Formats: sequence, C-alpha cells, structure tokens
Amino acid sequence: MAAVPVREKAVLVVDDDSSIHDLVCHTLRKDVRVAACSTATEGLAALASGNFDLLLLDLGLPDIHGLEVLARIRRLGIPIRVVVVTADDTPESLLRAIRENTYEYLRKPFTTDQLNELVHRALVTRPEPEIKVLSAKHEWLELSIPCTRDSVERIEHFVRQLGSDLSLDLMEPVAEAFRELLMNAVEWGGGLDPERRVRISCLRTPHMLLYRIADPGPGFKFEGLMHSAAVNPDGALGSTAVREGKGIRPGGLGVLMVRAIADDLIYNEAQNEVVFVKYIRNCS
Repeated sequence: MAAVPVREKAVLVVDDDSSIHDLVCHTLRKDVRVAACSTATEGLAALASGNFDLLLLDLGLPDIHGLEVLARIRRLGIPIRVVVVTADDTPESLLRAIRENTYEYLRKPFTTDQLNELVHRALVTRPEPEIKVLSAKHEWLELSIPCTRDSVERIEHFVRQLGSDLSLDLMEPVAEAFRELLMNAVEWGGGLDPERRVRISCLRTPHMLLYRIADPGPGFKFEGLMHSAAVNPDGALGSTAVREGKGIRPGGLGVLMVRAIADDLIYNEAQNEVVFVKYIRNCS
C-alpha cells in the first residue's frame, strides 16, 4: 500500500511591505510554501480559498486594520494560527492581540533566526486548549493557560513585550524569573496536562511589577525537593545528580535565581501559589 504523501506546510504573509514578503520567502523557502498578500482583503480571500497552517499578519494594513482582521478570522472560525508581525508595539495593540488569542507577537525589525524559530515552533506544536483572557489591561493582565511548555514560551514573550518600555537591566531578569516560576507551575503543579490550567495575574503600577501564579497541584514542601540547588545540601552538583537520576530536565537553579531577582517572593501555605514582586527604582 502506497504511503500517503505529507502535505507541505504553508504560510501566508499579509503585509503591505514587499521587503517583508521577500525576507520571509527567502528565509523559509527550504521548509515551507509561502504565499504573500499586500492587503487584508486579499489575505482574507486567500484564507478562504487555500489551505494555510500559519498566518503572519501585519497590523498597519492599507484597507483594514490587522486587529480587525484577527476579529474576522475568529468570527468566521478559520482554524489557523496567527503571528502578528508589526512595528506597532503599543500596549493596547498587544493586549488586543492577546485577547484575540494570537499565537505570538513578532516585533519589526526582526532577525531571520527569530523568524525561523517562531515559525518552526508555530508549525510543529500540536493544537492545545486556548489561552483564556480574564483581564486585558496594561496594569492588570490576567490569564488562564493550559499546562504546556508552549504556553509558557508564548506568555513569557507577551510579558516581555508589555515591559518593553522598561530598561533591559530590569525587565530581562524579571522575565527570566517569571518564566522559571511559570514553568514550575505547569510542570510540577499541572503535570504538563493540557487539560489542567494555571492562573496568572500580571499587575503593574508606576513603582512595582507583581506576578501571581496559581497552579492546580496540591502544593509542595521545599525540604523534599532534593533536585533543587536551593535545598540540596551539596548545592548545584548535588541537585544535578538527583535530576539526572530521575530523568528531570537540566536545571535546579531556578529557585535560587528567582530569590536573587525578587524584592519579595511569597508562597501561600500549600505552596501552589506564589507572588513575585519587583520594585521599579528611581521613579519620578
């Protein structure tokens, strides 16, 4: 019996900048089929008539704003992942993109490596339950996400974008700490079960960043976590040996790293909820 041929993955680019068409086509030419349109009207028609796996969508289109295109795609029930590719990095646009369940947000200008990594991840990651938006204000973002590593990658990127007006010296370590706490929540609290969810609140004032993460697990006690360098009496070497013996991903320094970055780190009694606080210094 002849094998069924695997359909080539297809990407649609909707952007009025022809240089973006050329860059995407050149970068992805060996791996996927790429089609390009310059207007939202052409893009919607292409989606209706073609089989595409991923849409790279600009926001500043000449006929219909990209955010309205997102809304129409959702109303029509078109089953496609969307990556917003734009120079518009305002919080309002980013939060609207999150509410429309955009897969990712790629800011212009971007590198070919960034494009390759994101497109590959978007094309190979299996469908999973959607991220639920409970509040989409710049000062109060609240989400419910499935317990998957892909959700962590996506949300960490959105959090970095929302903090793009802050200094890299502040935001880079904060984003790393947020990622570590969130990864622990989906891996240990949620058991990497896509049907279970982690609830995230990202609060911001002129003087403070606060992240609250609640996982669906029963909680834990630090004294039992010998795979953590913060607990193991032999530090990083001891925790590494425990992790290798149990087949756990490399790491174990996360709690130490988070404690070093946080101004306040508070767990509830069961330790299935954590609050991370970082103060914004030198505020006027």
